[in-house]
Amino acid sequence: MSNLLGGLNPPQLAAVTLPPQHALVLAGAGSGKTRVLTTRIAWLIQTGQVGPQGILAVTFTNKAAKEMLARLTAMLPINTRGMWIGTFHGLCNRLLRAHHRDAGLPQLFQILDSADQLAAIKRLLKGLNVDDEKFPPRDLANFINGQKEAGLRPDAVEAWDEYTRKRVELYREYEAQCQREGVVDFAELLLRSYELLQRHEPIRHHYQSRFRHILVDEFQDTNVLQYRWLKLLAGGGAHLFCVGDDDQSIYAFRGAEVGNMRDFEREFRVDNVIRLEQNYRSHGNILDAANAIIKNNAARLGKNLWTDAGTGEPIRVYEAFNDTEEARWIVEEVKSLSLDGMARREMALLYRSNAQSRVLEHALFSAGLPYRVYGGLRFFERQEVKHALAYLRLIANADDDGAFLRVVNFPARGIGARSIEQLQDAAKATKVSLCEAAKEGGKAAAFAELIRKLKEACEGLTLPETVEQVLALSGLRTHYQNEKEGQDRLANLDELVNAAANFVAEEGNVDAEGELSGDLAAFLSHASLEAGEHQAGEGDDALQLMTVHSAKGLEFDAVFISGLEEGLFPHENSVREEKGLEEERRLMYVAVTRARKRLYISHAQTRMLHGQTRYNLPSRFFDEIPEALLKWLTPRMGRTQAAVPQGLTFSSPRRGDWAAPPVPPAQARRSLAKETGGFHIGQNVAHAKFGQGVIVNAEGAGSDARVQVNFGREGVKWLALSVAKLTAA
Repeated sequence: MSNLLGGLNPPQLAAVTLPPQHALVLAGAGSGKTRVLTTRIAWLIQTGQVGPQGILAVTFTNKAAKEMLARLTAMLPINTRGMWIGTFHGLCNRLLRAHHRDAGLPQLFQILDSADQLAAIKRLLKGLNVDDEKFPPRDLANFINGQKEAGLRPDAVEAWDEYTRKRVELYREYEAQCQREGVVDFAELLLRSYELLQRHEPIRHHYQSRFRHILVDEFQDTNVLQYRWLKLLAGGGAHLFCVGDDDQSIYAFRGAEVGNMRDFEREFRVDNVIRLEQNYRSHGNILDAANAIIKNNAARLGKNLWTDAGTGEPIRVYEAFNDTEEARWIVEEVKSLSLDGMARREMALLYRSNAQSRVLEHALFSAGLPYRVYGGLRFFERQEVKHALAYLRLIANADDDGAFLRVVNFPARGIGARSIEQLQDAAKATKVSLCEAAKEGGKAAAFAELIRKLKEACEGLTLPETVEQVLALSGLRTHYQNEKEGQDRLANLDELVNAAANFVAEEGNVDAEGELSGDLAAFLSHASLEAGEHQAGEGDDALQLMTVHSAKGLEFDAVFISGLEEGLFPHENSVREEKGLEEERRLMYVAVTRARKRLYISHAQTRMLHGQTRYNLPSRFFDEIPEALLKWLTPRMGRTQAAVPQGLTFSSPRRGDWAAPPVPPAQARRSLAKETGGFHIGQNVAHAKFGQGVIVNAEGAGSDARVQVNFGREGVKWLALSVAKLTAA
């Protein structure tokens, strides 16, 4: 027993050795929650309070379940194979397999993953002759899964309009199709399992009496139905031991309900809320920054991370002129850390939005540094980007059969596999390309005509304008705008426009005699090279790139958090609502606590968006970190104008001093200032109501003069200078 409990700190020991009762363990980042959970199970079994068959342990990933089983095997001299330890979906699958008849399922029912479910919905819509433009398959899948996760069958869904009534009808038809085919999707596993326990009293009583101790990991990530499932199983007197961290609840978009933690505390009259606050991962300065940020959230259950590992290094802050300079700086820091002996695999580069990775990847590619995009695809490998590039390839060369096949029916145009097969036969017989063969008639003729019109529409346009035109006329933008989760894909398409603009800026005009194909062909080659080289494998020493969401549960010696700007992190969609802003702050908390030894945070004064320069204000998170914890890497004074890129001004990063964006040339600035009462674009100003901001646009003259000011958290506003009392900041 001393070997089992040895090395536990007092709160960990208290949690592990609690008498049989409901308990909530608030486990901060890096506080050893996995050890507490597994040791709790081992202690319950070793002290004879419960047998292995009386334990139910729920994790959120298969990896976590395997790790728990491996640790238990090392701790206990028993066979753990028969223990019920797994994810919600895994455990529900096990339950339904054992009682398939009572659940109304065939013995060998199959599980649909997300791709299979989407294919099944497309097949359903086609069979019912339903317009998939009006009812996009992915949107319908999200609707169905959302209803199931709320515990609602079609008859229970409230529909107040014709569109929703049609979606409910399709939900009903989808259920019937799945039942006929003997298949279940992921959401169905949990709902069917819950309904089985709720409806079938003997089965419910069997499992309620069997599982005397129910342990739940990552409790803050449970959704409404998962919590109801747990409550049902615990209804026979089992003891719930829930471990989680409300400060790391970042999956509201997946249906996670952080309020489950408070509901559990109230509904089960939890007397024991144990806080694991000692952190074994990060140095003190990093934890102090995390604590300072998260304390701004209201309605927290409350805890304060600390460590006995010392304060460590200060948090390094870098202010860049633009996103390209920010990326170059990160590359140089990675090189420096690598020369000092730190493995690249122990460094992580985090960003709020997937689209940010394009500039970062380009800088790494140019420097020859190996990197790996964790939990996602590299920029030029993403589906929507490859679709857009396929259209661009067809404009450059209509005989590109690979590009033709990729987008001939995307967005959907009713050109099925049979039509494509006939087209391929015709092209082979006449020894021409697919696009050429399509001109002879058939369903693909309209697509061949679209490519001709696209090429015609792009004549004389710059490369960025060409990309923008293709995104609009091909239907790609409209397609992703209609998708429920299409915002990330649209952001990546916007970033492709930026990539084209940056390519022209870096490579110069490479057009051959004014023809579109020269510039475009060079850009397409550039995209292929970046997509195809520096592919780092699992074992390679490569820098880790990922979104903050993907970083949860991971840790690294050095962490870079890039793009800390208002509207980007926190994201502009979140700042309009209090709950959204609190989730963004939890995201920042997660990002900061990934770092063990060294943390870098950076922001750019300007960033490309939709092919245009966007002026930024530093994220409010800078204001929430105590100045004493920060070390500014950009010099406050003495930076010479010669070191500043042409057309830019440098703003020293003093606390509360907004960074100035690039400004127009001096002569134009003097002229503009005269027209707008002395104010000019790029100037820091102050307003009595809206606070400090940056002038990003100006128009009019004299009494009609007005300026557009980015006030950060207050938004972007047009102000008439004759009315607004602006002062220079």
